[in-house]
Amino acid sequence: MAEAHQAVAFQFTVTPEGIDLRLSHQALSEIYLSGVRSWKKRLTRLKNSVITGVYPASPSSWLFVVIAILATMYTRSDPSMGLIAKIQEHLPVSESMSTQCQAVVSAVLFSTMLWLLLIFTMRLCLKQLLSYHRWMFEQHAKMSTTTKIWVALVRIFSGRKPLLYSYQGSLPNLPVPTIKDTVKRYLESVRPLMDDTGYERMTKLAAEFESSVGNRLQWYLKLKSLWAANYVSDWWEEYVYLRGRGPIMVNSNYYGMDFLYVTPTPIQSARAGNSIHAFFLYRRKLNREEIKPSRIPGTVIPLCAAQCERIFNTTRTPGEETGKYFNITYLIVKYPLYWPVSVGVNLSRKIKLKHIEYFIYLFFPRIPWAKARTKYFSSGVNKRSLDCIEKAAFFVSLDDDEQGMMGDDPAASLDRYAKSLLHGKCYDRWFDKSFTVIYYKNGKNGINAEHSWADAPVLAHLWEYTLATDSFQLGYNAEGHCKGNVDSSLPRPQKLNWEIPPEISQSLAVAQAIADDIDFHVFSFRDFGKGKVKKCRVSPDAFIQMALQMAYFRSRKTFCLTYEASMTRLFREGRTETVRSCSNESSAFVRALEGGEAADVCRRLFHSASEKHQLLYRCAMTGAGIDRHLFCLYVVSKYLGLESPFLKEVLSEPWRLSTSQTPIQQVELFDMVNYPEYISCGGGFGPVADDGYGVSYSIVGENMINFHISCKHSCPETDAHKFGAEIRKAMNDLIQLLSPNQHESSKPEPSSTEAKKDQ
Repeated sequence: MAEAHQAVAFQFTVTPEGIDLRLSHQALSEIYLSGVRSWKKRLTRLKNSVITGVYPASPSSWLFVVIAILATMYTRSDPSMGLIAKIQEHLPVSESMSTQCQAVVSAVLFSTMLWLLLIFTMRLCLKQLLSYHRWMFEQHAKMSTTTKIWVALVRIFSGRKPLLYSYQGSLPNLPVPTIKDTVKRYLESVRPLMDDTGYERMTKLAAEFESSVGNRLQWYLKLKSLWAANYVSDWWEEYVYLRGRGPIMVNSNYYGMDFLYVTPTPIQSARAGNSIHAFFLYRRKLNREEIKPSRIPGTVIPLCAAQCERIFNTTRTPGEETGKYFNITYLIVKYPLYWPVSVGVNLSRKIKLKHIEYFIYLFFPRIPWAKARTKYFSSGVNKRSLDCIEKAAFFVSLDDDEQGMMGDDPAASLDRYAKSLLHGKCYDRWFDKSFTVIYYKNGKNGINAEHSWADAPVLAHLWEYTLATDSFQLGYNAEGHCKGNVDSSLPRPQKLNWEIPPEISQSLAVAQAIADDIDFHVFSFRDFGKGKVKKCRVSPDAFIQMALQMAYFRSRKTFCLTYEASMTRLFREGRTETVRSCSNESSAFVRALEGGEAADVCRRLFHSASEKHQLLYRCAMTGAGIDRHLFCLYVVSKYLGLESPFLKEVLSEPWRLSTSQTPIQQVELFDMVNYPEYISCGGGFGPVADDGYGVSYSIVGENMINFHISCKHSCPETDAHKFGAEIRKAMNDLIQLLSPNQHESSKPEPSSTEAKKDQ
């Protein structure tokens, strides 16, 4: 780029008197500081690698072991049972080393080996302890003696002050379920979806699969589970995400929203500056591994942190057959689109972002995008500009629209807000980046995330930190600007140049058609929340899932295959598993309630369905799910060239109801008592099936549940707003069934003053 000439550190001119060398001291100073920062990061990573490598012990424990062994030697006892003497015999002969010195060296070598053996033993014990999952199936508040002992042992072997990746080497591998168990669970899950003839046919296919190719495919999976850290995740990433040939806008990417009732500042540039600074504060903590390892809420059980490595500087790139992603440690960050900033310079929240011209990112299905990338973006000015974006920490889009809950129709404004975050104008998001942060003209913001590199909870952790840091730590002055002074020595923004051929613009029509087809409805359910549900001694998640089953049955007069996302991060490199929420028990309950059965009967069936849902969820979390096992068996069958009618039919079944909960992970960052208006609305995603719904929900505090519902206008049988109304009705009908004698006033909607804060 021509603008890059401004960044050279020196200039020179050849004259008759010689070479006139003109150095830029400021540029050289920045180069020096950049090198210092780079070496500091390397040393920090080296230190963290050592600490993580010896966990659950600590580096200082080595000195303790050495001193203890040397002390026993001077008491004329030999704890090594002759091994120190053996080591001393095999030391190289040196005239400069006395016998006593050789003995000390031998003792140190023995101590080191003993220390490493102790670390290995402790890590093995911790791994075995973390493989115990029976605690999850015990009744709430009724912990068995075995589990109490187990908790104590986990605390002992977990060591002190773990870093983010400290537990990675101690997490167990995801177990491979037996063919018999998986097939049995599968047949049970599809029973309410099939008539007798269809179920009998599927049972025969399953039996044929078990007796023929099933065991052979299972053998390969067991072999992989012994060799690989996780027998599912790499194939899931490859075949579900990277080999998907459809557009990832709407179909794969998902979004997260800003605070619901308040906008910290109405100034777009100030909001961008503050939160971008918060993103880099998080990245610094991530690089230093200062973020606490995620755990199961209320327990000492750690979750896998492998996905955190790819949050920043990650881009998904297309290929004609399969895509890939790359992650680069890159010291120059481009933001919003073309702003070169040294990571170590604390400027991102001090600078006013203005006069931004957007690069029109043209939307493609994956194969055309791969071909266009090769043809038009592999050399010249396009490649240089593309490299700047793909190597950036993340992507920023400054929109000229206003979004959020505002105006005379706040419900409709939330729907528009969701659509804007999911697909925008189809040319103002970089869908291949790990995430894109969107800042609107009125100061509202949001995030759009690519799905292949990680699942929503990982990005949600970053998003929660950014929202809290932006509002409660960095803050704004009375005029709404960032606090602090502008650094006048900061480099000016540099525009990225592009040469876009006319034929590429035709892809915009494809993207626009997909975006126009999406129907969205976002609403906050405030009639009651998890507080009232828990008083009924029911899991809030199970309660909502039963309401979704009831709503779907009322709208379509049938049941459907239902997907609820569950995580498998109790295991190393774990990602997700499916909870098949539509069960025999849930369908029996819905039919009984809709059929006018007695309330006592319906309550009994509801509790049975709720308990079954919790059992299915726990099985999915502990490696006893259905769908990932069947998926991997199908992949192996394709590698071997074996056809299985059973697996083919299983993998082709549509998920007409795809659901996911977005829990708040860092409750301590938000003061729900003093600042109840600082509530995030959660996030959502597009529908999985053309004739189905995508439903995301977040349980906020004790009295609020946010829903994000998506479907397609092109399907005459789906309507996001009508389905939302059915969910509201189902929620109220369920709470009335479970607590008929309780009369509690409904939670009022936010006041007009509160709702208009975003205007």
